[in-house]
Amino acid sequence: MAVTVSFERYERGTDNVREACIVTKYQNLCMRSLALFSNSAGRSPGKWTRAGVSVTIGEAKNVQAYLSSFKRREHLRGRNKVALLDCIETFADAIDDLHRSLNVLRRLSRSTFGTQMGDLNTWLSSALTNEYTCLDGFQVKSDKKIKSLQNKVRKVYYVTSNTLALVNKHATTGLGSIFDP
Repeated sequence: MAVTVSFERYERGTDNVREACIVTKYQNLCMRSLALFSNSAGRSPGKWTRAGVSVTIGEAKNVQAYLSSFKRREHLRGRNKVALLDCIETFADAIDDLHRSLNVLRRLSRSTFGTQMGDLNTWLSSALTNEYTCLDGFQVKSDKKIKSLQNKVRKVYYVTSNTLALVNKHATTGLGSIFDP
């Protein structure tokens, strides 16, 4: 049995993700990374924020696995070896911050909404700092393998930046967004 999706529903979903991503710096990446949530998140800032954090966690875990694999198969020396070890550690910290963020989003409360939004902002900013630290540590930037690694890290940095923008949008919508449909 074939499943058909009406054109109107598709357009509405596309409008939803476009509207959610309008506040982000990397809008095309935002729309591509969150497109699967277009219909389920609707126009809910809270749902878009949770989707953004979830996607960011997935992207960060993929890069963390790549970094570990890179460490096993590449034999770096000197500053690049130290940078890779630091990068692995900073990504673990970033993922911890992202998980803290998702846990807060799952337990939003009217009485502590402002504090929770502040915590989310702090943890996502910390994740961004950790990702940037990873980008900045490598010495040989002309090496293709290092450039590939940096491109993967940069993408997570951009996705995290977008998620922080979604959190800030959610914070400005206020308490009404906690229990929105």
